[in-house]
Amino acid sequence: MPRPQPRRALIGLMLLLGSQALLAPGGAWAQADPAPATSGQPSAALSEAQARAAAERILTTIRNGDAQARFNQFSPALQSVSSPRMVAETMKTQPKLLRWAIRSIQPGFDSSTVEATLFTSAGERDLLMVIDGQGRIDGYHFNVTDQPAEKVVRDFITALSSGHFISASSFLSPLMQEQIPQGQLQQKWLNLQRITGNFVRVKRINRAESTPEMRLVIVNTEFNRLTDNLFVTLDSENRIIGVDFPTDPAPPSPPR
Repeated sequence: MPRPQPRRALIGLMLLLGSQALLAPGGAWAQADPAPATSGQPSAALSEAQARAAAERILTTIRNGDAQARFNQFSPALQSVSSPRMVAETMKTQPKLLRWAIRSIQPGFDSSTVEATLFTSAGERDLLMVIDGQGRIDGYHFNVTDQPAEKVVRDFITALSSGHFISASSFLSPLMQEQIPQGQLQQKWLNLQRITGNFVRVKRINRAESTPEMRLVIVNTEFNRLTDNLFVTLDSENRIIGVDFPTDPAPPSPPR
């Protein structure tokens, strides 16, 4: 049987092999919606010392396991798609944070990027955090290079389907997180289910393509109105750079 070809619309941006060009997608999950116009100038980024202090506060809160304090440290964009209860649920699934080491701080125009190594009850994890000009976390990404691409995709779909859009966003590449912020991720998932019906389950996950630059994983997904394949593209570091939802989904198979 010939391999299926991913020819449908991407969620955001997808790197072309051997090129720096970007696809201009269209369809079920097309490019990010235009950002709303804002008045005034964006807040300045923190200094390196301020960003370090903010990162220390955020990591201390995670170590203490205080869900309300953790929620209070979210930027408004993150708070809009979360709640203290959801934060508490997520924290229960994560290994205990024991200590950490901040490796680098890169102040930007209106946010700072902080890289840290976390030492947890389950081993080491490398974390990238984006901290806004008010010292609040505005996004993050764990290094999952050592995990199978299929597991990364399953964890992404699990977070997405359970409404944990901040966790789901953390599987996206930093560029994708800029293009599809958490609120848009939530809205696009809800819009999809208006067509497909509610998510039911992942039936199976298979890797279709694998090169040194990218991996293509096919997720056979069942909704209550139909069943079809989702195509998820990851880069060489297992960061999600494209999600292709069906534009012509198939109806569910009749019961046997």
